[in-house]
Amino acid sequence: MGGTVLNLTRELEQLVTHIAGHVPEMCHIDPSRLLICISSTRSGGIRGTYAKIHPLRFPGGAKSIERQRGRHTYRSTMPSVTHRGNEILYVIYFLVPRFFDLTPREKLITIFHELFHISPAFDGDIRRFPGRNFAHGSSTRKFNAYMGTLVDAYLAEHGEPAIPAFLDGTMAELRNRHHTIVGRRFRIPLIKTERC
Repeated sequence: MGGTVLNLTRELEQLVTHIAGHVPEMCHIDPSRLLICISSTRSGGIRGTYAKIHPLRFPGGAKSIERQRGRHTYRSTMPSVTHRGNEILYVIYFLVPRFFDLTPREKLITIFHELFHISPAFDGDIRRFPGRNFAHGSSTRKFNAYMGTLVDAYLAEHGEPAIPAFLDGTMAELRNRHHTIVGRRFRIPLIKTERC
């Protein structure tokens, strides 16, 4: 076992900042307004969800929306989250150990996948495609294939430094390399709904 401390949150933040600064499709992202967190999975293995993004605005960047339910109108309001003096627009969770048991390229595809969900307007809403599957467009498979294309271009442009050591290895291997592994935990922000 190594004698170092690995801060997963800090490593992911640095990588996301690098991606946002070097990938044209991600240049609208302000990393200071993302909150990157770690969440535990209940089961092992690599099947299931690897990461998830929680936008903190409704469509069009609205903080609140009103909806009619029967005879009553309800207002839903997104919570306010601040970090280091910045208002956060998106919270991204990486699920451990499942995310870290992917290959390095699959980890990068997962990171790109979550970042690509961010609206081009960077208004706290997600990127919306036409049709019923507004989150991924006509095909989730095509969505992920496109993320693979973006990752390959990123790696071709930036080479090995684009894959930090923390992406190269399973969770068990990381635990063998480091004395302590830490990461930010943050409860999922809840939408407040009340009758008008």
